[in-house]
Amino acid sequence: MDRLIYTAMTGAKHILEQQATVSHNLANVSTTGFRAQLDSFRAVPVIGGGELPTRAFVVDATAGADFSTGSMQMTGRALDVAVQGKGWLSVEKPDGFEGYTRAGNLKLSENGVLQTQSGLNIVGESGPITIPPDVTVTIAKDGTISTIPTAGVPNNVQIIGKLKLVNPPESNLVRGDDGLFKTKDGTTPDADPDVTVAGSTLENSNVNVVDAMVSMVSLGRQFEMQMKLLDNAQNNATKATQILTLS
Repeated sequence: MDRLIYTAMTGAKHILEQQATVSHNLANVSTTGFRAQLDSFRAVPVIGGGELPTRAFVVDATAGADFSTGSMQMTGRALDVAVQGKGWLSVEKPDGFEGYTRAGNLKLSENGVLQTQSGLNIVGESGPITIPPDVTVTIAKDGTISTIPTAGVPNNVQIIGKLKLVNPPESNLVRGDDGLFKTKDGTTPDADPDVTVAGSTLENSNVNVVDAMVSMVSLGRQFEMQMKLLDNAQNNATKATQILTLS
């Protein structure tokens, strides 16, 4: 009897966690460069108390991410950039370490430093990138940032810096609590010259709304099934108690 309770109880608990993950993905459908979160579970035996491992419960095996590329959208904005294919933009986190993102909707701070929308500095191959005022910005395919003054000589092109574009193995990447990815082993990957970007373009979230909604409905039905198993366990226990009382 208690084996059924163990299975149904832990199954219902982790179905709720899966629903939270799907809800999180749906909430980020319009988030630039968002990577859908994936959950996987496995059954393990309950060991302890000197009893045989006849009971089992469900545990969250790994929390991964869907690294497939989202659709591209032309914006015409000079500070928008999208990584083409595999690769990541490097940003400086508050703790001084590097984080990696696909969100290329960049902005300038009050001091002209190139940042993400959340205020994190974009890492260039030579450090932070500062853009002077009164210029037109262009981001090349290899991440080189050049400017042309809006007044004066129109062909006075100056190279300001170059985005640090990296491509670490996806198996070595993990999503942090801040939404940025980082390497599992704590290493800092070098710039990859094969990573390219598209200027005036943004990458949309790779969350499939239809699949997420179907998954939400399916998880709701699975949760109801686990609840019915708990009800059956309670009914069986009640009937067994009645039979023992009569005997």
